[in-house]
Amino acid sequence: MSEHERWQGRYAAEEYVFGEEPNAFLAAQKDLLPKSGKVLAVADGEARNGVWLAQQGLDVHSIDFSSNAHVKARALAAKRGVELKLEIWDIDDFPFPENTYDVVVEVFTQFSTPEERGRKWAGMLRTLKPGGLLLIEGYTPKQLEYKTGGPKELDRLYTREMLEAAFAKGLSRYEIKEYDAHFDEGGGHAGMGAVIDLVGYKK
Repeated sequence: MSEHERWQGRYAAEEYVFGEEPNAFLAAQKDLLPKSGKVLAVADGEARNGVWLAQQGLDVHSIDFSSNAHVKARALAAKRGVELKLEIWDIDDFPFPENTYDVVVEVFTQFSTPEERGRKWAGMLRTLKPGGLLLIEGYTPKQLEYKTGGPKELDRLYTREMLEAAFAKGLSRYEIKEYDAHFDEGGGHAGMGAVIDLVGYKK
């Protein structure tokens, strides 16, 4: 089964796989968000994060490769009374146009191979405007002990060294935090998790 087929199947469920509320890390960065501007929500699934960003007054471009996810994303946006640009894209094919977005958000999108991830992260940095805000959250290798979500393959989990190698040279400043937290984000993220966050600004 391909990744696309797997996620189409997951998003076919009636309930929202990761709930309807934004990711806790993302919501905690509310004060860092610009008052206006363009946001790219990478592999945004059912758009719980994209919809929340739109509620903050931002112009949101939400991309995901699942048409089933977008059906639910449109319903959630209507429920919240906001609009966002929803497009079906495989992240490996997205062009990441240069210096286009004020904010780029990637939350738990760890289905890429190491090679694919390198291209994705390079694209995310390229598409940020100078001074733009980059927000990333993912699971660390310790997550394999908790078994409460995320990939089972070690090379798809994020480490500080991995994030610094990809982003340190392109960011004027950044902060990386690793910690354990209890998640209650739908059935997809429930229980203790080992995560790593990056908050940074493009040079």
